[in-house]
Amino acid sequence: MAVQDLRSALEVLAKHPGQLHTTNHPIDPMGELAGVYKRVGAGATVQRPTKLGPAMMFENVKGYLGARILVGLLASRQRVGILLDCPPRELTQKFAEAVRNPLEPVFVDASQAPCQEVVHKADDADFDIRTLLPAPTNTDMDAGPYFCEAMVLGSDPDNGHTDVTIHRLCVQSKDEISIFFAPGRHIDAFRKKAEAKGESLPVSINIGVDPAAYMGTSFEAPTTPLGFDELTIGGALRGEGVHLVDCLTVNQKALARAEIVIEGEILPNVRVAEDQNTNIGHAMPEFPGYDGPANPSLPVIKVKAVTTRTNPIVQTLVGPGEEHVSLAGIPTEAAVFKICEDEFPGFVRQTYAHSSGGGKLLQIIQVEKTSEFDDGRARQAGVLALGVYSELKHVVLVDEDVDPFDSEDVLWAMTTRFQADRDLVILPGIAGHVLDPSQTPQYNPALPDKGVTAKMVYDATRPYHLKDMFTRAQFRDVDPTPWYPDYQE
Repeated sequence: MAVQDLRSALEVLAKHPGQLHTTNHPIDPMGELAGVYKRVGAGATVQRPTKLGPAMMFENVKGYLGARILVGLLASRQRVGILLDCPPRELTQKFAEAVRNPLEPVFVDASQAPCQEVVHKADDADFDIRTLLPAPTNTDMDAGPYFCEAMVLGSDPDNGHTDVTIHRLCVQSKDEISIFFAPGRHIDAFRKKAEAKGESLPVSINIGVDPAAYMGTSFEAPTTPLGFDELTIGGALRGEGVHLVDCLTVNQKALARAEIVIEGEILPNVRVAEDQNTNIGHAMPEFPGYDGPANPSLPVIKVKAVTTRTNPIVQTLVGPGEEHVSLAGIPTEAAVFKICEDEFPGFVRQTYAHSSGGGKLLQIIQVEKTSEFDDGRARQAGVLALGVYSELKHVVLVDEDVDPFDSEDVLWAMTTRFQADRDLVILPGIAGHVLDPSQTPQYNPALPDKGVTAKMVYDATRPYHLKDMFTRAQFRDVDPTPWYPDYQE
């Protein structure tokens, strides 16, 4: 079955045992849902106990008739591979190839747009987004209800170039949503251009879409510079251009096969405190595993309409979980792999954005040395990685005999193929990520501002001239199934 949207993706997933669990047991979206999934399948940097498990569809959401919540669809690399018809270990290369061969979106009319089957306009007397859609909270300390897996689509007011990104969206009132921009986000650049003219920026917020479209959203400059439409990557991953339709109330496009589209405008010169309704001081748990601080001054999206499919699915995630690793990490590792392949073809065998870095802060790079010159080339790959993805903090280099996806194997290499006084490359005072609490002047007074950090390349590769000294013990390659029938690779 071809995947065209979220619903067809779920039909595909249902054919794979243990990958999708549906429940009718009543669930409260305020903290309870995330608390359940925290144990079942969140993984990554979530506080233990947690593990990787199936995606979960909650059919009975307290207080909301006809709306469902899906969590964890992309919270395993195996599921991403299933949904993109690609072996999990080859996703990096598939994504890099999609960047090289983007596929433009396809524009359709309203008759081909399931996202507009049901229409709610903000000027309706009973319109209230808080009762219309179940926006969950992750914890009892959240600033408010959040749409955690919502793809914002905006356009450059000067030239019309489009960008899509997943942002932190907190529901503030019946028709207002605050939006958080990390530094350098392209839609924020569009917003600033519009605001300088005293104009609103029309956007669509797209929830519940084809996983391929979601997965293209986390590429960043220089891989996808300002003006590069990341929807073209989603199209390339799927082999068909993403379908777009005109919004009904704002001058913007929306994903035609989305479950939900929120149409609105980012207002000029209007700011709100993220926790204005709770005064709790926290935002929500972010990818490093900590509660992010509530931002005191965020732009506001004025909602004009909500359009949905019949019986819509609100897709969400647990903030620090493995789903964030997939969404942010696989594009990141693909960007690093692409630049290294362009620079020295065949040298970098694999890159992996490790779960413990939330898909952003830690990358494992596997190289294959063929000469002493490659001792330096390996470290150059580490520097390239830090250059191509500014939010990356640590790079670990390993040899071709080390599995970058196996943390035990990587730690073994870090222990036996590393001396701190010669194999650690430290780069101080470089722009990083504002959501890492160690990247603050409070943590290190030498730092000039939040989001500035020291970065490192941890070279756990064997020196080429000592390669024979570091040869791993070789065992016979024996098929164990006659003795152990349940064996699986």
